[in-house]
Amino acid sequence: MTKLDVKAFGLAFGIIWGGAMFLMGVIDIFTAWGDGFGLIMSTVYLGYTPTLVGSIIGGIWGFCDAGIGGVVFAWLYNKLAK
Repeated sequence: MTKLDVKAFGLAFGIIWGGAMFLMGVIDIFTAWGDGFGLIMSTVYLGYTPTLVGSIIGGIWGFCDAGIGGVVFAWLYNKLAK
């Protein structure tokens, strides 16, 4: 059985979710499309607001959060796949 690369998996998850958080923040600046999502995520990630700086903060939070989650997921998968 193939093992997952724990670091690569965490990095990939972090990049995808951090990028999505940043993109949703930027979309929320110009449209009202992401208002509900932004409101919910601002309760999870401190400093996340529909501004450029808030979008960057949300992207950083999202990268760290999903990166750690991806590392834990890949590590657990490797342990259980033995």
